[in-house]
Amino acid sequence: MKGLVRLRLARMGRSHQPVYNLVVTTKRTKRDGKPIEVIGTYNPVPAPLTPEQKTLGYVPTKDVKLDFQRAKYWLGVGAQPSDSVAKLLKKAGILYEEWPAPKNTAKVVTKKEVPLEGKKFA
Repeated sequence: MKGLVRLRLARMGRSHQPVYNLVVTTKRTKRDGKPIEVIGTYNPVPAPLTPEQKTLGYVPTKDVKLDFQRAKYWLGVGAQPSDSVAKLLKKAGILYEEWPAPKNTAKVVTKKEVPLEGKKFA
């Protein structure tokens, strides 16, 4: 990963009840240090379902709040997301599924070996 600015998660919340802020920060800043900007929150613990929801087959969901415009802006100016943030951005549709490899990668052309006719090597 190149670049000085990163999109990453900063941990908040209590013991065994994590809540993360999705922050824009410099590469060398501590995990929970002062960020440049907070662009969203992520709660990895899903809210419990009621018995009625369980019988109807609902799936518990994790809470993600994200400012799409600011995330696109920071990605546009070269901020590099961490692996966990990249997964969240892919699910949100901001990053394409093949990220970090470009969609149209140049294919490496290998040289074909041409047999040498009439020449023998000792």
